[in-house]
Amino acid sequence: MMNSVVAIDGLRVVRGGRPVLDGLDLAVGPGVTGLLGPSGCGKSTLLRSVVGVQRVAGGTVTVLGEPAGSPPLRDRVGYQTQSSSVYDDLTVSENLRFFARVLGRPAASVEEAVTAVDLTGHHGQVVGRLSGGQRSRVGLAVALLGRPDLLVLDEPTVGLDPVLRRDLWALFHRIAGAGTAVLVSSHVMDEAERCDQLLLMREGRIIAQDTPAAIKAQAGTDDVEGAFLALVERAGGAAA
Repeated sequence: MMNSVVAIDGLRVVRGGRPVLDGLDLAVGPGVTGLLGPSGCGKSTLLRSVVGVQRVAGGTVTVLGEPAGSPPLRDRVGYQTQSSSVYDDLTVSENLRFFARVLGRPAASVEEAVTAVDLTGHHGQVVGRLSGGQRSRVGLAVALLGRPDLLVLDEPTVGLDPVLRRDLWALFHRIAGAGTAVLVSSHVMDEAERCDQLLLMREGRIIAQDTPAAIKAQAGTDDVEGAFLALVERAGGAAA
């Protein structure tokens, strides 16, 4: 049994009278865990539930031994949403100092976060003039303020070129190697191979959870996308 960082039991989320997540059970351990599935399958809803900002209709979400969103987790969970969480008209340092004050983080955490995302030397640059990959790293730096035990990232590599995506995944593994569990979502199946553990999601259900190698072996395929399609067919539905 893995040492769970996140434990979810019977999670139910309803939107517009329709269940988005209906009785979801899963566990997330240390390292880099990828949540992969097509757009609209419920990934963002699940991540919002993990960080405690989603209204749920039933079930429990426990994070680091505490109920999701509870005050003891305020300094222990970092979260980066799909939309930009930083101000384009401020410099890198101004953004981080602002969020450090808002989050009640010590001033020393700003330099630590900048170093962690490899933006040393960009302190004085206005965020709106940075490249897409650098802007994503500024958002990551905000999420890392205070050295969280869990980092939750909602499609942080969307729209980036392959080189920038590769660099960000290398960063996720460095962060995990320093002791922070990373839960990252994506709809790009080729990113699955970069994860320690995978959660494959479709229509609000987790259809597989294991290492990339184990999921491919289970499905009898050479790649995760093929495994996803095979698992969907076995479940009796056409792939979205």
